[in-house]
Amino acid sequence: MQGLAVDDAAWASPWRTRAVGDKAALSLGLVLCALLLPPWPGALIVTVVALGAAVGAARTPLRPVLRALTAPAAFIALGAVSVAVTVTATPDWSVGVTADSARRALEVSGHAIAGTSAVLLLAVTTPMIDILTGLRRLRVPQACIDVAAVMYRFLFVLLSSVRTIRQSQTARLGYSSPRRSLHSAGLLTAAVLIKSWDRASRLEAGLAGREFGDAVSADPVDRQRSSPSFLVTVVAVLGAVVALSLLGHRA
Repeated sequence: MQGLAVDDAAWASPWRTRAVGDKAALSLGLVLCALLLPPWPGALIVTVVALGAAVGAARTPLRPVLRALTAPAAFIALGAVSVAVTVTATPDWSVGVTADSARRALEVSGHAIAGTSAVLLLAVTTPMIDILTGLRRLRVPQACIDVAAVMYRFLFVLLSSVRTIRQSQTARLGYSSPRRSLHSAGLLTAAVLIKSWDRASRLEAGLAGREFGDAVSADPVDRQRSSPSFLVTVVAVLGAVVALSLLGHRA
């Protein structure tokens, strides 16, 4: 893919024609459920519903969804390790994992995975341009929208730079051995950081020159109308998630 897998999936999603507010209601509702409901079975139910809606109802291919979950899952796993491992100073210094810390790590991981899945549902069904347009209609300060839009475009500039430099290094056999791979990776990182700094400075100057405002020209689809039937379905789904989670927790 030439861009981000999530962004490509959002532009091709059958749900793109749905109102942003409708999709945000479902996604944010699931996020609240992920945060407030008991981790078991609430987190599992929210994750299943969010991924099921993305892959099933929205017909998003499973592969980009799993790819998008990989990086957050890695960070969540690292965070879970830091929660599970405890350090005690009395009577002697010791490092270990207790039953309580392991339970807390699983709970935190469950909440995090569920919340990530809920946010991903909105990401794979709604292009960033539509989200920015929705924020503009909500009277979010234009400066905030401009910064978000510029960072969105800046991300693709960086991805293009990384791809071009890596292809050039590969053509010169820069990754033919572990040692050369490490050297090439260092050069790639340095080049991208320098290019990022230069590009960010020019973007800042450009925004200041136009006093923010109209920093990005959006081309969203025609303004979508909210669907009452979809909102009723959202309320029913969220109600079912809450009910099943509480019943499962009490059982």
